[in-house]
Amino acid sequence: MSLPYFDAAAVAAALPFDRTMRAIEEALRQDIDPEADGPRLFADAPDGEFLLMPAQSARFCGLKALTMAPNNPARGLEKIQGVYVLYSSDTLAPVAIMEGSSLTAIRTPAVAISAVRQLAALAAPGDELPESPRVLVFGVGTQGRSSILAMQAAFPAARFEVVGRRPERVEALRSDLATLGIEVAHREDVDAAVSEADVIVTATTSSTPLFDGSLVQPNAIVAAIGTHGYDAREVDDVLVARADIVVEGRASAQRENGNLHTYFTEADWRERPPSSVRDLARGEVSRRAGHPALYTGVGMSWEDLVCATVVFEEGTPSH
Repeated sequence: MSLPYFDAAAVAAALPFDRTMRAIEEALRQDIDPEADGPRLFADAPDGEFLLMPAQSARFCGLKALTMAPNNPARGLEKIQGVYVLYSSDTLAPVAIMEGSSLTAIRTPAVAISAVRQLAALAAPGDELPESPRVLVFGVGTQGRSSILAMQAAFPAARFEVVGRRPERVEALRSDLATLGIEVAHREDVDAAVSEADVIVTATTSSTPLFDGSLVQPNAIVAAIGTHGYDAREVDDVLVARADIVVEGRASAQRENGNLHTYFTEADWRERPPSSVRDLARGEVSRRAGHPALYTGVGMSWEDLVCATVVFEEGTPSH
């Protein structure tokens, strides 16, 4: 059986950020329920590990199979590689294969910035974002770059600033985005940058909070997307206590989200759980005046399935 294959370029061509965000919101309003997602499956591999992420919907099912090889970057190779297999939900027969890591690079910021856009629309009178919001991005890797592109699609007049640990990578990102007509400033005074930002995106692998949550403006929106697991976090309990919170799915957040782990108790998860992106898409979320909003995600399988469905139905196979 010959299956259509979509390489990274074909995946990216089918998934411009405006289309991807719209697909995510439509799917959440229809048949996608993040709470139905099963946990990700990890298994040992030589000098690394496998990551398997299955998901299902009414029309299609999918499985993302990735490998993570920590030694690869030193060899000039990608750390994360893999494929996505899309199946018919009717017959469970495979219908397409796609390059897998490109899906991750698109769906993670698309879900986050979709949440930012919807949270911005829910701001209380007087708390609205300015027409040209100041956007601060922590992290200058793939997810940091993609977050800037997604924000530019959602907020065309946005102004961008970045914080990065390695000056050469900061400059490489700035030069790269300049070729796309996007100007990015480098901020070294983190406290000042945080206190001035309207939107903050964290796309790092940090194990400790990146900034003091008390500095975040009362109407700002923070999207923390870089980490998963209890031993990693990008925001502190001060921000969590202040913010109106949205997660991808409550079960996955309770299981994997280090940003919430030390603040939310078992009783909180049972009795006062945070809102999810499904609640947000369905108009079931409100914001309090004078409080920042926080979206925090760990990455879920349903997001890949939504994106893979668009690629299959609207994209052009590589061969």
